[in-house]
Amino acid sequence: MSDFEKSYPVIIEIKTAWGDMDAFAHVNNTMFFKYFESARIAYFEKIEMLSTISQNKIAPILAKASCKFIRPLFYPDTLLLGASIVNIDKTRLTMNYGIFSKGQNQLAATGDAVIVSLDFEKKTKVALPQNWLRLIESVEGKTISELSSKP
Repeated sequence: MSDFEKSYPVIIEIKTAWGDMDAFAHVNNTMFFKYFESARIAYFEKIEMLSTISQNKIAPILAKASCKFIRPLFYPDTLLLGASIVNIDKTRLTMNYGIFSKGQNQLAATGDAVIVSLDFEKKTKVALPQNWLRLIESVEGKTISELSSKP
């Protein structure tokens, strides 16, 4: 197992598209955030977060995102997109991402995001639902206390 695969419990594979490129003949920087989104949604699907939104009336809302661009991507290529939750507070979690280029056999980017748990009827932050937390523990192989912020 590669270091990349060890770093991310959720990994999906996608191919770059011709339309992902910009006038400078490499994948446009905005696509990296779309790739992160794909990894994030795959993670959410794995913990059944999206299927419980209507019953919980709670949704994950992206509060902050960043990217460290390490190397350009090109068409054609196959990418591995990884996601991992690295920190949990009462109302939010921090997710790390990685983009690995199979064509270059190199890490192309890393990123992170803060996701807030929002009651979409009241429009207020709320505690992360217990069912999400249990499934995060299962996916990460760590307890919530191991993933929680230190005071």
